[in-house]
Amino acid sequence: MPTNLHKNRKKRGHVSAGHGRVGKHRGHPGGRGNAGGQHHHRILMDKFHPGYFGKLGMRKFHLKRGMDYCPEVNIDRLWSMMPADVYEKAKAGSAEGVPVIDVSKLGYFKVLGKGVLPSIPIVVKARYFTKEAEKKIKAAGGACLLSA
Repeated sequence: MPTNLHKNRKKRGHVSAGHGRVGKHRGHPGGRGNAGGQHHHRILMDKFHPGYFGKLGMRKFHLKRGMDYCPEVNIDRLWSMMPADVYEKAKAGSAEGVPVIDVSKLGYFKVLGKGVLPSIPIVVKARYFTKEAEKKIKAAGGACLLSA
C-alpha cells in the first residue's frame, strides 16, 4: 500500500498519534492471546464465555464413537423405497416371487413398526426389527431376515 494511503499520515505532527499520553501504546499490555482469563480478564470470560474453564462429566477411557449409530425406518415407508413397478407387480400377484428389500443397503439398520403395511408379502432384510414391525410384516405374509 502506498504511504499516502496509510491512516498514520493524518496523525503526523500530533505527538501521540491518537494513543494518548498517559497509557502509552506499548507492546501487549493485557498479555498475549487468552492470558488473564481467570485473573484480570475474568469479567469478559464470565460474561461472553461462561463454562470455558473447568471440567464436566466422567471420562470414558476408550471412547468409540458410532457404537450407538442406528438409523431407523418405519414400515410405512418400506414400499416407497422400492421402484413403483415392483409394487405394481407385487400387487397384481405376479409369479416372479416376493420382492426383497435390504434396508441396510439404503442406509437404515433398524425397522420400526409405525404405520400400516399393505397386505402384500415382502421380505425385509435388516440388522434389527422391533416386535411390532416383525408382527406387521408377518401379518402381511412377508418375512424378516436378520443381516449382520
